[in-house]
Amino acid sequence: MAVLVLADHDQGRLSPATARVVAAAAALAGPTDLLVAGEGIAAIAEEARALGGIGRVLTVDDPALSGLSAEALVPLLEGLAPGYAHILMSAGAVGRDVAPRLAARLDLMPVTDVVAIHGPGRFDRPIYAGNAIETVSSAQERQVLTIRASAFRPVASGGSAPVEAAASGPLSAVAKFIAAHRTEGDIPDLGTAQVVVGGGQAVKSAEGFRLVEAFARRLGAAVGATRAAVDAGYAPNDWQVGQTGKIIAPDLYIAIGISGALQHLAGIQGAKKIVAINSDAEAPLVKLADLALIGDLFEVLPALTAELDRLGVKR
Repeated sequence: MAVLVLADHDQGRLSPATARVVAAAAALAGPTDLLVAGEGIAAIAEEARALGGIGRVLTVDDPALSGLSAEALVPLLEGLAPGYAHILMSAGAVGRDVAPRLAARLDLMPVTDVVAIHGPGRFDRPIYAGNAIETVSSAQERQVLTIRASAFRPVASGGSAPVEAAASGPLSAVAKFIAAHRTEGDIPDLGTAQVVVGGGQAVKSAEGFRLVEAFARRLGAAVGATRAAVDAGYAPNDWQVGQTGKIIAPDLYIAIGISGALQHLAGIQGAKKIVAINSDAEAPLVKLADLALIGDLFEVLPALTAELDRLGVKR
């Protein structure tokens, strides 16, 4: 049977996580439909149809879906479910809200935070704050999965899937979407970036954290922060990386002034390479890193930036 992927989108654009969830769906070897649900989604659907591996883009344009609330999405997905063996969504805010409710309505056990797919009913997911990987075997006739998008490479673009309106009954939402308050910026998305620069409490102030931001911009990287740095007011909440923040899996993670608390390490388990810049040679993250630079970050960062300039490295 076919696979249905719920698209993530924000501010009229398709989220980078969607291409990664579609890549995960490819491991299930079934025809894949992508559902774009929301209000005023024509441009998003047009963007979605270019993703590789998509058979169809299904759309449901309804004012009740403007805030992508679970109260409206779950009945919609429940109505579409009989035609699909697998229903996938990212393990982001929407997916975490929708998946358990949908699974309950379908009398299923959801499998959450999937990082690898070995077959139609066999999946890997992290447990114990990422310190172990559990392989789940599920014999259910239908699977509801949330996918850790950072664990999969995005599919290529260049497709031309047809766009079709999906049938849906009347939809309503108990909660009303009023406004979104967000951190504006032109840096890459933290959850899917290939290079991330993270700062810890050792930057000492919000002004000190601007050095981390400037270095990240110099590399064209996303910016992350520890919980301690966020709690101290040095960085916004949506930059927090760790067990209670975002889980990332970049090709390169540069940790600046981060000692390496267990909660933070849980958020960077998937990083391919880790570079630590720290004055403490015995810090847990320094010992874990592939490369460590021992020194004062306020001296190391300007020196690294100057060397990048000397070598002519462009972002």
